Amino acid sequence: MRLEGDRNASIASFNGSLVLAGPSRPNVGFRSEAIVFNDSSTGMIGRAVWTDEHGDQAFSELQGMGTRTDNKIVGTFVGGTGRYAGAVGTYEFSWRFVLESEDGNMQGESMGLKGRVRVESSHATSSLGDPRS
Repeated sequence: MRLEGDRNASIASFNGSLVLAGPSRPNVGFRSEAIVFNDSSTGMIGRAVWTDEHGDQAFSELQGMGTRTDNKIVGTFVGGTGRYAGAVGTYEFSWRFVLESEDGNMQGESMGLKGRVRVESSHATSSLGDPRS
């Protein structure tokens, strides 16, 4: 939606694959989903869910600032289900749009994902580890 001047607002839903693999990473794959509200003047807020191959989920809140080409998004883990119950921590990354079609569909990729999560639950058996890029 166009607002006054060069200001724009949008609501978007993103989904895709996320794999945490490599040194000091847990070698876990996730289906990731996020819903975000972006205001080109005030920034972005959103919510995300990462679901692993067992159906266990990690929930996070998202905040971002910057432009389409120079941005930083910070996620804060706020809990989860199964082995991610009680998950707390943060992560950050940048987002780059790769393709945008005339009907509004977009494709993109995250870059520079890094962060840390801790599971604060007596019945949880593992954590996401230290996903660093």
